[in-house]
Amino acid sequence: MKNKNLKIVIAGGGSTYTPGIVQALIKSRQKLDFSEIMLYDIDDTRNSDMQLIVEYQLKQENLQSEVSIKKSTDPEEAFRDSTFVFSQIRVGGLKMREVDEKIPLKHGLVGQETCGLGGFSYGLRTIKEILRIVEYVQRFAPDAWILNYTNPETIVSEAIRRVYPNVRMLNACDMTISIEETIARDYGYNRNNWQPVYYGLNHFGWYKSIYDISVDRDIMPEILEKISNEGLKIADFNKGDKTWQEAWDMLAKISRNFPGALPNNYLEYYLYSEETVEKMDPNYTRANIVLDGREKRTREMARKIRENESGDVLDFNFGEHGQYIVDMAVSIVNNDHGRYMLIVENKGAIPNLRSDAMVEVPAYVGRNGAEPISLRFDISDFHKGLMEVQNAAEKLLVDAYFENSYNKALQAFTLNQTVPNANVAKVVLDEFIEANRGYWPELH
Repeated sequence: MKNKNLKIVIAGGGSTYTPGIVQALIKSRQKLDFSEIMLYDIDDTRNSDMQLIVEYQLKQENLQSEVSIKKSTDPEEAFRDSTFVFSQIRVGGLKMREVDEKIPLKHGLVGQETCGLGGFSYGLRTIKEILRIVEYVQRFAPDAWILNYTNPETIVSEAIRRVYPNVRMLNACDMTISIEETIARDYGYNRNNWQPVYYGLNHFGWYKSIYDISVDRDIMPEILEKISNEGLKIADFNKGDKTWQEAWDMLAKISRNFPGALPNNYLEYYLYSEETVEKMDPNYTRANIVLDGREKRTREMARKIRENESGDVLDFNFGEHGQYIVDMAVSIVNNDHGRYMLIVENKGAIPNLRSDAMVEVPAYVGRNGAEPISLRFDISDFHKGLMEVQNAAEKLLVDAYFENSYNKALQAFTLNQTVPNANVAKVVLDEFIEANRGYWPELH
């Protein structure tokens, strides 16, 4: 594998998360010798703004003569000769994310971009485009690795598994890292000493243990006690966003009510759907918060650079989001066998769960890709039951996409654990069909 003068493609280059990825690339350049960053996006305006920002970042680090930054809306130009493709596409943009969130809320259901029926809407919209990205990479850079951040991860990875079972691709989510970073920061731990054991589906899982090599023991019991007694606090990069503090508060509640495992905070949408809906404003959802926050700040950064303003121009802090995906690339290039939480086909990793489920478990990453860890224990009936229902619903949704099946879509919507009955599932499905015309496949 080529390990010098690498070409890094960011698919969804206009995303507000791109500066965080570039920041991580710059920080890791001694380990990842890249000479080109290519921004690929179908929205040339957003891509142009991001090119300005990335160029500014490179100048700040005196790398403008060593690293070229390019943008393109043409897939061949973008992907040809690439080494890594970081995929973070959002099909339909924030406008359609708002639709995903507000239609369920109108009916008293969870309105969220990856969970509940909003996540299913987003999933059906995304499958076609993520498969197209994979096809482009197979055609123009067959030796490249795709590191995928595109949501909803389990649905996306299930679709890719069916069409491209042998693709050089890692599907990852940074939510587990955010949970770990928050715990380590709040309670004074060093996360670099941890070897966590986690299992689930994407945004739907639990930590069984967190072994700390610095003290040579599992510190999960004391972490759970601290969370129960003290709770968790919002991170600096989410400061001012009360929805994140509410998420950490719900994580503490789940930990107290279902002791023995540390949950992913997204489980609140399934275990306490009515309570989460009560906290949501059906007229001003997370999409609106992002539009008025991160999106606005990004446009302002580009304006300042374009108009040669002085002073503090760069205004972003995305925590570990960018570093996590860059670290995986480093682990592949250098064959480091670093340990990451990845979405992989189960194949016995969780012994008492169906083999073809796309699960999120620890895996070692090297030149040959992911080597998932076999947990070597049966998960509890409670966790297994929750996961089996969620997995069946997601597989039915992917069936609906490939079979153009209205019936399979309705089954998936009805089975979703945020939905109380088939009547409301059908009403929301029919509204989403209208809202997603031109994005979804035609369902018959």
